[in-house]
Amino acid sequence: MSNKPVRVRFAPSPTGPLHLGGVRTALYNYLFARKNKGTFILRIEDTDQARFVEGAEEYLIESLKWCGIMPDEGQGIGGDFGPYRQSERKEIYKPYAEQLIATGKAYYAFDTAEDLSQMREQAQKMKMPNWQYNAITRSSMKNSLTLPEDEVKKRLENGDPYVIRFQMPRNEEVRFEDEIRGWVVVNTNNLDDKVLYKSDGLPTYHMANIIDDHLMEITHVIRGEEWLPSAPLHVLLYQAFGWEAPIFAHCPLILRPDGNGKLSKRDGDRLGFPVFPLDWFTEDGEKYSGYREKGYLPEAFINMLAFLGWNPGTTQEIFSLKEMEEIFSLGRVSKAGAKFDADKTKWYQQQYLRAKPASSLAEMMKKVEGDSVSSYSDEFLARVCELMKERATFVEDIYADGEYMFKNPTIFDEATIVKRWGEEASEVMKEWTAIVEGMDDFSATSVETAFKSFLEKKELGIGKVLLPYRLLITGKGMGPGMFEISELLGKEEVVHRLKSNLSTVEKIKG
Repeated sequence: MSNKPVRVRFAPSPTGPLHLGGVRTALYNYLFARKNKGTFILRIEDTDQARFVEGAEEYLIESLKWCGIMPDEGQGIGGDFGPYRQSERKEIYKPYAEQLIATGKAYYAFDTAEDLSQMREQAQKMKMPNWQYNAITRSSMKNSLTLPEDEVKKRLENGDPYVIRFQMPRNEEVRFEDEIRGWVVVNTNNLDDKVLYKSDGLPTYHMANIIDDHLMEITHVIRGEEWLPSAPLHVLLYQAFGWEAPIFAHCPLILRPDGNGKLSKRDGDRLGFPVFPLDWFTEDGEKYSGYREKGYLPEAFINMLAFLGWNPGTTQEIFSLKEMEEIFSLGRVSKAGAKFDADKTKWYQQQYLRAKPASSLAEMMKKVEGDSVSSYSDEFLARVCELMKERATFVEDIYADGEYMFKNPTIFDEATIVKRWGEEASEVMKEWTAIVEGMDDFSATSVETAFKSFLEKKELGIGKVLLPYRLLITGKGMGPGMFEISELLGKEEVVHRLKSNLSTVEKIKG
C-alpha cells in the first residue's frame, strides 16, 4: 500500500439513474477510505455531453445521502481540488493533450466519420470484422503521422475537425498488479489508438479520468470490472506523463439471479425487484422502482450490497456500516461475479426491521400510513409495532397484517374457520366472553391466567379455545400472542368483537 494519505473517488457519469452496482462501487470506496483514515471524493464525469440526462447528478447525490455514504469532498460538498464536475474543468485538459503530442505519445487524426465507416466496411469485405485504429492501420489513415507537417499545420489553422489519439506502442506487454485480481498482463497489439481529446474542446473519459485522478492525488482507483479493459491504456498514459499510477482494484460484476449475465438497468422491475436505490422517472413518464420507495431500510440495502462481492471471512452476515468500516479490505473482495438474490435482500430487510426500536418503527409507520393511524398515540403505535415486527418485512406490513389492531375485522380466514371451528366453539366462546366481561384487571398476564383457568375447568386443549378466540378478535388463524393483543385492544373492544363477530363466523362455518 502507498505511504501517501489514502484518497479514493467515486466518479459516475450523469447519464441516468444510479444502478445498484454503482452504489456498491461507491460503498467500497467509502469503506476503504474509512478503514484507512482516508478521503472519499465524488467527481462527476460529464465529458460525454450527448448522453447527459437532466436530474441524474441530483439523483446520485440523493442516493448516496439516503445510503449514508456521503463523500468527504467533491461535487456539491466542496474541497481543495475542485471543480469536481469535469465539464467545469474544460480548460485544464488541452495542455496535457498537447504535451503528449510534443513527446510523441499522441497524434492528431483528421479522419471523418465517413472515412472510418469506409475502412470498417472494407475490413469486413476482407473478412476482418474487428477493425481497429491501431499501430498497423494508422499508417493508411489521415493523421499527423502520415500527412506532411505543413498540411497538418494548415488543417489545424483552418479549424478542420480532429481528434487526438494515443499512439499505442506495438507488441509491448503492459503489466500492473490489481488489488483484487493480482497481476494483469496485456499485449499492446490487442489495444487500439484510443481517442483522448476531441475538437469540441472536451477530453474523452480516458484522458480526463487520468488527469483528474493525478491532480486530485487519488491513491487507489476502486471501480467495476467493466473498466478492466481500459486499465492497460490508463497505465500507459501514466507512464507517458511520467506520473506514478494509483493502485487499481476492479470489483466483480453483479450478475442476474440465474447467473446468466450482468444485472443491467433494464432488468429492474422486469425481474420483480428494483435495481436502483431510489425511484426514477424518465422524460416520457416511465417509472423505475427504487429500494427507498419500496420500503427498504438503507442499512439493510447497504449490508446486502456489501456482500455482493465481499465477505468478512466469518459466518457473520449482519454488519452495521461502522462495523464494515473497521474490517473492510480489498483482499476479501472476490474476483468472481456475484449473483443477486432478491430473497436474501428481503432477509436483510427483515433482520434490520426487527432490530429497530418499536418507537422508531412507530414514527415510520405514521409517515407511511398517514391518516389511517394518525389518531392513535405514539405509545399505542409502538406497542403494535413491537407485537407485529417479528412477522413483517416492511413497515407497511405491520399495518397490513395488523389492521385488526385499529379496526374490527371485516374479513375472516374462511379456510381455517371451515376446517377448525368445532361444534362446541360457539358455546365455548360465549362462556369465555362472560369471563372476560367479569374481569377487572385486563393486563396480558391476567388474561392469560384467566384463560388457563378456563381451560382447566372445561378440560379443553388450548387449540379448542385459543384459535376461536383469535378468529373472533383478529379474523386470522395466526399472529402474535393473543393475550398481548387483548391487553392492547382493551376489555371493552375485546368483548364487543367476541359478541359482534360470532354470528359472522357461524355463517361462514355454515
